[in-house]
Amino acid sequence: MDISVRYARRNELEEVNQLRKQVNEVHVNGRPDIFKAGFCQQLRDHVYDNFDSGDSDIIVALAGGTVCGFAAVRYVKRSETPFSYERSYYMIEEFSVDENYRRKGVAAGLIGFCKEKARAKGYKRMELDYWAFNEDAEKFYEQAGFKVYRKYTELFL
Repeated sequence: MDISVRYARRNELEEVNQLRKQVNEVHVNGRPDIFKAGFCQQLRDHVYDNFDSGDSDIIVALAGGTVCGFAAVRYVKRSETPFSYERSYYMIEEFSVDENYRRKGVAAGLIGFCKEKARAKGYKRMELDYWAFNEDAEKFYEQAGFKVYRKYTELFL
C-alpha cells in the first residue's frame, strides 16, 4: 500500500475529525469514568484551533487520497523554574490510524515524518502520552523507540 505523509490542508480536517471520533470512542470505552461519549462541537473545533495556531501542526497520512492517519503536534517551550531547567520539545498530542489501515505502515510513516520535522526544527526530543488501557498504542510506541520517563498513578477512594 502506497502511503504518503504531509502537513494537512484545511479541507482535510473533517476527515481528521472522523479519526478523532474513533480515538474518542477508544477512550470512552477504556475509561468511561473520565471521558464523555459523543463528539461535541467543541471537540470538532479543536482540530481547527490547532491548525490555525502558530505553535502546532496537523499531519496526515494518505492512502490513495484518503486520510488514513493523523498526528496533532505542538511545539513546546518550558521556561526554567526553581525545579527544572528550560526545555523545549516536539509534543505529539493526538495520534491515530484508521482501524481499517492499521498494521500497514501508516503509524510508522507518521512517526518518521514527525521525527524528520522535529529534527529540522532543531528539537532534540519528542514526547507523547497515552492511556494505560491502550496496550496496542503502548506496544507501537515502544517499537518506535519511545521510552517511559514518567508515570502517573491513581488510587480510588
